[in-house]
Amino acid sequence: MKRLLVLTHSAGFKHDYLPLAVETLEELGEENGLEVFASEDCSAINKNDLKKFSAILFITSGELPMSNEQKRSLINFVKNGGGFIGVHNAADTFHQFQDYGEMLGGYFKAHPWTQEVVVKVEDNTHPATRHLPEKFRVKEEVYTFKNWSRNKTHVLISLDNSSIDLSKGTREDHDYALSWCHDYGRGRVFYTAFGHFPETWCEEWFRKHLAGGIAWAMGIL
Repeated sequence: MKRLLVLTHSAGFKHDYLPLAVETLEELGEENGLEVFASEDCSAINKNDLKKFSAILFITSGELPMSNEQKRSLINFVKNGGGFIGVHNAADTFHQFQDYGEMLGGYFKAHPWTQEVVVKVEDNTHPATRHLPEKFRVKEEVYTFKNWSRNKTHVLISLDNSSIDLSKGTREDHDYALSWCHDYGRGRVFYTAFGHFPETWCEEWFRKHLAGGIAWAMGIL
């Protein structure tokens, strides 16, 4: 049975969805034949313990209390074939650790729109998106990103700019992706910016979105 390590440590802003997120991920594990181990203890990120897992999922924030050796172990885990899943504020993590941002695909910059928006599915064949319609409405704290380019990753879902006040944006190219994936070394990285509101974790589309992203990162699908 494949194992997923979920890290919930908040060194920055602590989101109130975290308890429900852990409960949801444990349920998804049971439904999909995965063992899910959730912890806010960063000591779980080390070379020896990571050998027990197929993938790591971060719902974290800030500069996590990890040694340089732990940070290297995290990056090497993915480069050597492990999966990495980042959810929402995982992009607001390790701003001072450049290798993390390169692995993830970018960093949180701002959240100029907290409202109902329309989003577009750019790839309807991926396990994380194939259950979704071409466009759908969702209430979200919409993240914008820095050090991010679609040339470095594969965009799965993006913002429909006609649904927001574009003047509040932070990117000159107005390219606002909300979920993406890519290979990193021999590993796979999946990120979704959704999940700010606790109720999102109870919605079937989001549960399937997460389950598909996790399975893809683990190489199951």
